[in-house]
Parts: sequence; C-alpha cells; structure tokens
Amino acid sequence: MTITNTRMKAAWLLVFLGILATPLVVQAQSAIDDIPRLADGRPDLQGTWDFRTITPMQRPESLAGIEVLNEEELATFEAAENVRRDRDNFTDTTTTGDYNQFWYDRGTELLDDGRTSLITDPPNGRIPELTEAAQARNEARRETARLAEGVEVRPLSERCIMGFNSGPPMTPSAYNNNVQLVQTENYMLIHNEMVHNVRPVKLNTSAHREVPRKWEGDSIGHWEGDTLVVETNHFARATSFGNSSENMHLLEKFWMIDADTLGYEFTITDSTTWEAPWTVMFPMRRAELPMYEYACHEGNYAMAGILGGWRRLEALGLPGQQ
Repeated sequence: MTITNTRMKAAWLLVFLGILATPLVVQAQSAIDDIPRLADGRPDLQGTWDFRTITPMQRPESLAGIEVLNEEELATFEAAENVRRDRDNFTDTTTTGDYNQFWYDRGTELLDDGRTSLITDPPNGRIPELTEAAQARNEARRETARLAEGVEVRPLSERCIMGFNSGPPMTPSAYNNNVQLVQTENYMLIHNEMVHNVRPVKLNTSAHREVPRKWEGDSIGHWEGDTLVVETNHFARATSFGNSSENMHLLEKFWMIDADTLGYEFTITDSTTWEAPWTVMFPMRRAELPMYEYACHEGNYAMAGILGGWRRLEALGLPGQQ
C-alpha cells in the first residue's frame, strides 16, 4: 500500500488545520466562529460529549507508514474493523472474553479525517517502548501471589474505583464513551459516565496540591486563548491507564472546533514508564442522549469470592494456585 496523491493532499490539509499537529490554527478559527460563550467571553465547553470511534489508538502494523486513508481505503478498513470487533463473530468460545455484541457501544465509524491512529506523536502512531523499570514493574504486577493479599492490591478497575476509558486521560473504549463538563469561573468538573468518576480541575491556582494524593491525580487548568489547558500529576499510584505509574504527568487540551464539536488532546510524559512522551488527539461530538448511571456489580459481589477462594487454597497449603 502506498500513499496516493489524494492521501498526501489530505494529510497536508489536516496539518494545516492543526488536527495532526496542534489545535492552534483551529483555535484561531474557532475564535471567530459562532461557538457558545459564557458571560465572561470564555468558550462554553459545557455539555455531554460523545467520544465513540473505532479508529485504533495505535496504528496497525499493516498500515505502517500510512497516516491518512483516502475515502475508498477508509470505507474498506472501517468495514473490516466492524467485522473484526463484532463479538458475535467470535465462534471460538475460548476467546469470547466477556459480553456478546449487544452490550458494546464503541461506535461503528472511524474519524472523518481518515487517520489510522488516535496517536499523533510519535509520527509512527505507536506508543513508545516501555522502559526497563516499567517492564520490571509489569512483571511484579503479574505475580498472582501478591494479588491474593487483600482488597487493597486488587486492580482498580476490578474494584470499580477507576478504570477503562475514564482515565485520566480519556480514551475511546467498549462502552460508556461519554463525558459531561460543568464549567464555572473557578472550576471545570469532568464527569465520566464510565465508573462515574468526577475530576475537579482548579482554575484559580498555579500550584498543585501534593497531599493527599488522589486516584485521578491533582488537576489545575488555565486558558491559552480559547483553549483550556489542564495539567495533572501527583497520582496516588498507578492509575487505570495501561502501564502508568504515580509519576505520570498529563497535559490535556480542550477547545471548540465548532458549536457541536469539542477538540480533545492529551500528552503523557513519564520517564519511569515510556522512553518518550506521546500525544493523542480526537474530537468529541455533542451527545444526543443524557448521561446514565454506571453500576459496577463485579466489584460489589465478586471480591468476597475471589479472596475467599485464595484463603481456601492457602488453608489447603496451595498458595499461588489458580
């Protein structure tokens, strides 16, 4: 597969618009567009936003070197992705995993710009390699005996504390791809439908609160023109975000592309986990439906059984057995 002239033109157009690079040009354009604004003149980012997409987080190896698909290629790849992801097509019962297709709400469409990855940097569209320290940390996490110690060491998502697409940062996932933003002069509240987490962003300070550390970290924000920039650090421990550590530094940007489209970009920097920073960008659409209550029954009912089973194995002198 080679990059056609059409694709090259599309790629350069996206760079010009700032979608593959930064939101600065989009921000300048949005400043003169008819976007909603509050009484103080700031863009009104409030509302419920839908970020479903089947555009891959990382560029598939089969599309290595191809940043943008043309219209025909996009339609072909989109159709193939929907077939590949359809759980009802998993005829091998050992690989079904969890639910059938009825329960999924990841969407059926790729991003309109034809990108082959949500990652915009590095240019190869792939998450940088893990450091040796991160690889060792992952190996320690896989020690099942450690997970048998008690509730406090079980994974956050299993305990329904943090998890899946709620981050931070937010990423499109299997379902509950909705977020509600509530905006005041001093705060932005980020309410994710997944795991019902509410993350407050302080807008009236430039200093992070180091203690007590929270699962979602400490977030402060400031305006750069019409773009809200949010910096988050001081996480309590590894978050629900894959391979992350308490040292993760998260920089997020929110801006209005138009009245019904919210731009969202984040950059992750963690030298104890990844060999280089990396950046993701995708748009969110104004949601047609309201937020719904999220209930995580696995954490409510399964924990006693999980740990009770381990205690029974230990009593039998079989620690570490599944």
